[in-house]
Amino acid sequence: MQDGTDTETVSGWARWPSWRPTSMSLLKSTEAKLLACIQNELWARFVTLPTQDRIWTLTVTNRHQPKVQKPVSKTPLVMIHGFGGGVGLWIRNLDPLSRSRPIIAFDLLGFGRSSRPRFPKDASLAEEKFVTSIEQWRRALGLERMILLGHSLGGYLATSYTIQYPERVSHLILADPWGFPEKPQPVADGTDDRRPKLPRWLKVTFSIVSLFNPLAVIRAAGPWGPGLVNRFRPDFKRKFEDLFDDDTITQYIYHCNAQNPSGEVGFKAMSESLGWAQRPMLQRVHLLPPALPVTLLYGARSWMDSNTGHRVAQLRPHSYSHTVVIEGASHHIYADQPEEFNRVVREICDSVD
Repeated sequence: MQDGTDTETVSGWARWPSWRPTSMSLLKSTEAKLLACIQNELWARFVTLPTQDRIWTLTVTNRHQPKVQKPVSKTPLVMIHGFGGGVGLWIRNLDPLSRSRPIIAFDLLGFGRSSRPRFPKDASLAEEKFVTSIEQWRRALGLERMILLGHSLGGYLATSYTIQYPERVSHLILADPWGFPEKPQPVADGTDDRRPKLPRWLKVTFSIVSLFNPLAVIRAAGPWGPGLVNRFRPDFKRKFEDLFDDDTITQYIYHCNAQNPSGEVGFKAMSESLGWAQRPMLQRVHLLPPALPVTLLYGARSWMDSNTGHRVAQLRPHSYSHTVVIEGASHHIYADQPEEFNRVVREICDSVD
């Protein structure tokens, strides 16, 4: 492996890399196919942290910006992907959003092409490791202020980061954020009257899966792993089918997640059963500065509950907390309805400067 330490403990197959048809080189070449879609100026590089971990980083700027006069400096938009993702999934957004300001996207520590160190198994320590790496990354880049956008897990971590470093964030944009609601508590008879009842077989399945790292099945499948991604996530191929008529996008997802686990170990530490957060963000969102604007974007067909956005507004009664629901979009709103997503995000950015 290129970075980090092998932390795979759930499958002995990790000792035989050839069992899994993946490598960092294959991830790099597959990602290159995605990044070839970018028409504007692209600067891709590793940013080294004081820990010697490296964060894979893209900066996209408008190549058509007039050179006649000195360009006005705009607050950069920093984009953080969700669980199991990487910078390549932003290909529908990087060019449109970079028309008026620099766009910076990076692979979270432990994901994509970034280093894969060991993560603590304690929820608060795992979260802190993510947040600290983001701050160290910011310092290495010399960013003073940014508009911070996070999708899913990225939204959770972006909020945690902003609570700790509010002076660095001009506007917080949360796209279908994970980990905000508290897990519903069972009522006296042991049932839960606030969500649909799960069949017994599904509860057993979740109980078994919870013993392993979330993406262990992809690695355990060995040479069948790429086909597994295609079978269980055909929606990703459809989201990008006008750009790629082959398996490029699902190959990218496979290579991102078939590497030795690291960030997913941190995610597992932060998670409760069935995907709830051990430290729900709604318990802390009031710690965001009152003057900091927050916009929450939800897909109308997402399994995430957009009512969480209204709850955030209630917990910040004297602050700007706005919720936008994008019709026709599911959890991956940036790819499901990219034109509307980009339009809304551009308007938010323009309101900053």
